[in-house]
Amino acid sequence: MVWSRREFIVAGAAAGGGLLLSCRLGRQAEAVAAGTFAPNAWIRISREGTVTMVVSQVEMGQGTYTAMPMLLAEELDVDLEQVTVEAAPPGAAYFNPATGFQATGGSTSVRALWMPLRYAGATARAMLVAAAAKEWGIDASSCRVERGTVYCDASGRMLSYGQLADNAATMPVPEKVALKDSKAWTLIGTSAKRLDSPGKVNGSAKFGIDTVLPGMCFAAVAASPVFGGTLASVDDRKAMALKGVTQVVHLDNAVAVIANNTWTARQGLAALEIQWNNGAQANLGTADVVKQLEAESARPGKVARKQGDVGAAMARAATRVEAIYEAPFLAHLTMEPINCTVHVRPDGCDVWVGTQVVGRAQAAAAKVTGLSKDKVVVHNHLIGGGFGRRLEVDYVTQAVAIAKHVDAPVKVTWSREEDVQHDIYRPYYYDRISAALDTSGKPVGWSHRIAGPSILNRWAEKSPSGLKAAGLSRLITTIRGVDLDAVDGAINVPYDFPSMLVEYVRVEPPGIPTGWWRGVGATHNVFVVESFLDELAAAAGQDPLAYRRALLKNAPRAAAVLDLAASKAGWGEPMPPGRGRGISVQHVFGSYVAQVAEVEVSGSNVRVTRVVAAVDCGIQVNPDIIVAQMQSGIIFGVSGALYGEVTLKDGRVQQSNFSDYRVLRINESPVIEVHLVPSTEYPGGMGEPGTSAVMPAIANAVYAATGKRVRKLPISTALAG
Repeated sequence: MVWSRREFIVAGAAAGGGLLLSCRLGRQAEAVAAGTFAPNAWIRISREGTVTMVVSQVEMGQGTYTAMPMLLAEELDVDLEQVTVEAAPPGAAYFNPATGFQATGGSTSVRALWMPLRYAGATARAMLVAAAAKEWGIDASSCRVERGTVYCDASGRMLSYGQLADNAATMPVPEKVALKDSKAWTLIGTSAKRLDSPGKVNGSAKFGIDTVLPGMCFAAVAASPVFGGTLASVDDRKAMALKGVTQVVHLDNAVAVIANNTWTARQGLAALEIQWNNGAQANLGTADVVKQLEAESARPGKVARKQGDVGAAMARAATRVEAIYEAPFLAHLTMEPINCTVHVRPDGCDVWVGTQVVGRAQAAAAKVTGLSKDKVVVHNHLIGGGFGRRLEVDYVTQAVAIAKHVDAPVKVTWSREEDVQHDIYRPYYYDRISAALDTSGKPVGWSHRIAGPSILNRWAEKSPSGLKAAGLSRLITTIRGVDLDAVDGAINVPYDFPSMLVEYVRVEPPGIPTGWWRGVGATHNVFVVESFLDELAAAAGQDPLAYRRALLKNAPRAAAVLDLAASKAGWGEPMPPGRGRGISVQHVFGSYVAQVAEVEVSGSNVRVTRVVAAVDCGIQVNPDIIVAQMQSGIIFGVSGALYGEVTLKDGRVQQSNFSDYRVLRINESPVIEVHLVPSTEYPGGMGEPGTSAVMPAIANAVYAATGKRVRKLPISTALAG
């Protein structure tokens, strides 16, 4: 997407004096001029010289509160330490140009705002220089800027940004503005220290769960254990007899105990005698879901990508390889428990929360209360783990519904059991994949049919009023109704296949809520594609690295990361018995990543001992953050590959806590090496690629160690069976 400068830059006088610059994105200039939209990203420069940036992308550990200000500060020519960060309030003007609405997800932050924020900073700089030149009566070309100060070297005069702020606000917005040459960058490309780290270390950082308000009460909640179930009756006499319990709130599908502290609320909840109407899904089990997916996947789907004649290639194949792959439901288990604090009044509603979709949270609260959106104030906070879970607003809706019955602010905090058993799960996917090989073992035909839910369609269908008009609905229909996320890593394979057919069959499991995970479609697509590539290499009797390398002649960036990861990992060096090495390469989220995983297998126990990653994500804004995101994504992916699985019985999720939904422990973490490839290409995303790339690398390493092929995750369950 390309924006003209006039489409996203506008200036005006800031309240209280100073320069106020807003960044408008996409085609919203006309709407803003008509008074329909507020600006997207605001730069405020005070008379004291402080630069305040309202960041539209939420900070949940991925570094947006540092990377976004780095882009701005680079072009504005100020030290990063001069920038103060504020979270953006709800508003369509703060939309993410990659999604078309206000959201943080999909590894889009740097990709979407790389140019707009730089132009915003450069334009502000140009206006400050113009103000200085006007005051001195000289041409702007005679001025230079350094660290928040405008200089005239010929006369020795200088003015700080703070001194210039008022006059700069009266300057016209320049028609053209030059961005810095990359050779002049002083921030972009450096591992600048994160702006959010000091507060997280000293405890001053505020997450949603840290909210404390005068007169606040606390709620513990239990929702129907069966998907689609409703509340039948509650005997609350024992709960109400507990000191500190003030009331019990009944909702259609949940019950909440209100008390003067969280512990008492939990005790009250445990004392309730609850009867549920289990509803239509009372007998639902995992096997029922798989049976439905298996049946639906047998029919042709919507075409997501087609090239050549796959049918003819299959007919004349020297060898034909077929497989079925399955990826289970997955939970999020964010370290900050699900929580939301709400105060509902007749004339307004305040919500304190950590959310990836602050505008959607506002719309949800407005819908529950019946208030207009301008009467709902959302105070967004740092997030202690998002991973797509906080792209949903079910917990906001529930908290607001509870707060409507309470005459005070109420903090609703879910237990870990409530979280695991009422999550919005990564979908269960069922894939049929086949390939036609010629006499040399090279694939000449590739067929991949994916069956699973459509998160994008579900979002559009269930979204609050106004969201359907955003770019999301256009994205869904881009290729004839195919959910682009569900097929992302399947249609964007870097390999050169003469003929290829990728199909998508939408299958919605009955009553089970599915949503975003750290990578969603790519986490299962890449697992299937890269695992199956290993199967083809084995069928051809070839080394997995060499087999891939021969298919990447038209994908030099993919080949480069593949070679780098293999070289750094010592590919080809012998491994002891019971140990194996596996490899994968991918192009998703705009970045190229290759990983080599080393494993040690004993029976059904798999230990990942080492992971070597090579990354080409284009221009690197902050290399240290990129490495951290890869490390984090790899840990998340190892957990999912080895242990991640949500199963159903009698309409209920069988897992409940870390005891039976395992995540990687510190002592189980592998040695991780991340190697970055210097690049001048447009920046790619980094929040999720590490997760999707590591899963097939581990499965392929298990095959190398044991000769057992893993086609169904998690690996621990597959080997045990």
